[in-house]
Amino acid sequence: MSYINNPRKIEERSFEIITEELGDKVFAPEIADIVKRVIHTTADFEYADLIEFKNNALESGLKALQDGKKIYADTSMIRVAVNRKALQSHGIEIVNYVHDDDVVKAAKERGVTRSTVGMEKALEDESVGIFAVGNAPTALYRLIEFIKAGKAKPELIVGAPIGFVGAAESKAALDELDALGVPYIRINGRKGGSPVVAAILNAMLYKLGREW
Repeated sequence: MSYINNPRKIEERSFEIITEELGDKVFAPEIADIVKRVIHTTADFEYADLIEFKNNALESGLKALQDGKKIYADTSMIRVAVNRKALQSHGIEIVNYVHDDDVVKAAKERGVTRSTVGMEKALEDESVGIFAVGNAPTALYRLIEFIKAGKAKPELIVGAPIGFVGAAESKAALDELDALGVPYIRINGRKGGSPVVAAILNAMLYKLGREW
């Protein structure tokens, strides 16, 4: 039985296959590796048509990472899936608050999702520059509400909640931020999820330098 058993070579060959199968579909050089990493993570080529970058999202997001800004993730899964060594090497912390006792208590008392309250808590922290939403439309809606009210100005939003109730609609609502010039990367439609968000963040971190 013969197979590749070197992680670097497996990844390199995977990206070669993705490039081959994308065929004539071409992306701007600065975003091509991000799109391909999302496809690599999901084995789903539809993401090539679903991912969208708005308002200098990549440039703004990379600057936030270079400046060591905190990332707020709406799921613990995103925290686990983003490359820890890459985060540490650039002095970046990724946080999630949905399991905090105060968040759980407030959500129950108010009759809202923990994702809503977790996002509110994150918005109180001025050191958070990137908001990454891979699960809860309610978190993304709350973020949008704060921005429209002039209470927040993220350096990047990664909007990729997945599902059937509010997922596509919450991502479409990001259009309301275009007039404010808020940078965002989104996955249009129902698809998305924490692995996709982590893939986007990892691809951006790797642009700053990667240790194997």
